[in-house]
Amino acid sequence: MSDQTMNPATAAKKLELLLAATPEEFRAKPLTRSEVQALMTDPPEWVKVLRADGPHPREVVARKLGVSNSGLARGGIVDPLTTPEIKALLDEMPDWLVAERERQAAVVRENARIKREKRPAGEPRDAGGRKGGSGV
Repeated sequence: MSDQTMNPATAAKKLELLLAATPEEFRAKPLTRSEVQALMTDPPEWVKVLRADGPHPREVVARKLGVSNSGLARGGIVDPLTTPEIKALLDEMPDWLVAERERQAAVVRENARIKREKRPAGEPRDAGGRKGGSGV
């Protein structure tokens, strides 16, 4: 049985790479799951460089800035950013970024509160905050 394949856009997303920044050979043909796994576990130099320096896809930019994808749009960030551009924004901390980081933190707190409320009363928790169990 042959290994399943995925299109280059899906592979780039799994690798957290901006497809447009990948080499033409990567974009030219479908990749097998084994090939993508190999790129994850033993990345070639071009993958290492893109992960370190960018340009980065929206999801990565949002995570590095501590905001949502929607927060990027509200802040006027529509193009991919490089690592130095992300660092510059974090150093500058413009008003929109401060507001979006606060908004994102509030969403995370609210989601945690909702999750706590959904837990049945008296359900045991271990020291790490997870459901109880023997750990075996």
